[in-house]
Amino acid sequence: MGKTLAEKILTAKSQTEAKSGEIVVAPVDLVFLQDTTGPLAIRQFEGIGFKAVAEPEKTAIFLDHAAPSPARQISNDHILLRRFAKRAKCRIYSVGSGICHQLVAEQFAAPGDIIVGADSHTVTAGALGAFATGLGSSDIAVAMALGKTWFRIPETFRVDLTGSFTEGVYAKDAALYLIGQLGADGATYKALEFGGESLARLTMSERLTLANMAVEAGAKVGLFPGDEVTQGFLSARGRGDSYKPLYPDDDARYERTILVNLSRLEPMVSFPHAVDNVRPVSEAKGIKVQQVFIGTCTNGRVEDLAIAAGILRGRKGHPGTRLLVAPASREVLLEAMEKGYIRSLVESGAVILPPGCAACLGLHQGVLGDGEVCLSTANRNFKGRMGSPEAEIYLASPATAAASALKGEITDPRGIK
Repeated sequence: MGKTLAEKILTAKSQTEAKSGEIVVAPVDLVFLQDTTGPLAIRQFEGIGFKAVAEPEKTAIFLDHAAPSPARQISNDHILLRRFAKRAKCRIYSVGSGICHQLVAEQFAAPGDIIVGADSHTVTAGALGAFATGLGSSDIAVAMALGKTWFRIPETFRVDLTGSFTEGVYAKDAALYLIGQLGADGATYKALEFGGESLARLTMSERLTLANMAVEAGAKVGLFPGDEVTQGFLSARGRGDSYKPLYPDDDARYERTILVNLSRLEPMVSFPHAVDNVRPVSEAKGIKVQQVFIGTCTNGRVEDLAIAAGILRGRKGHPGTRLLVAPASREVLLEAMEKGYIRSLVESGAVILPPGCAACLGLHQGVLGDGEVCLSTANRNFKGRMGSPEAEIYLASPATAAASALKGEITDPRGIK
């Protein structure tokens, strides 16, 4: 019987004939922490009695979720993380480096890898063909200490993509549409494996967006094959040697197949307070927004900033709406500066935030006030997510976000000329 991508990766790593539903123990290629969940993982590591990290070069700490620190306790957590990194001789990415998931994609992930992180959006690295998933603090502590961990091999939902995006429609719209179809728990502990005739046309940026949001349907991983797009992305970063082709078998068995025709999609918006509360942008038309936030591990890449800058170039944002933009990494910021996107955004009235998570989780750099409405390119809109339980968060693509910043209300980007 043929294997899915999840089965292939875990078979190779565990050196067993891994099948969905079975449990295997496998070595990990990267284990990482970030600054909101990392301190707990380190305390667990020390509380269990572990003395050393198994493979320091495969262990990374990112200061990204609250960077620069907005509060004394978080500053103290940063001190703890820096001291641990120095003592354990593991990698550390300091304030301003960028979001852990973006940096993992840029510098670490490759087809066939196993990556575990103390963050649910670790699934983002699945865009490069890595079995990447978030784990709890105790499991992360054990993975750091032993260099391996256990997995229950997930059953797989196949997502077949056909057609091409039309004007004003992007990967974020496809991700929201898919989550709306599945529901927030519709793929719990499943692997979402993306394929179909449209796959070769999807850029790495688009794949990262889709993989990133797999967890919003409950998925364990969101997986893309290792193909020519993957090879090109790795080669452009001097990591071509880490590429290997990775495809599911033709006779792989899937629990379910979901068809998504990209040509039939329209701009989508996720309404408060659930990611799967998805509707066409036409149903959100006219909703006033006090804040628009473009960035995060979902949509903070160069391509996303280019889309927003293209809509806003030569125009001024609405005076009643503040526009915040946070590049996903230092590399993204520099490239966006070189290509003029940052200038266009600033001239339109945008506030450029340091590379990192920024306003996404409501700790700083864009906390909402009571009664305010934010349209965000992030992946979550839970009640209180951005600081106030009395605020409302809508999710959409960078194009819809930029159009809405221009008009001061949720706006279909296809209507901007």
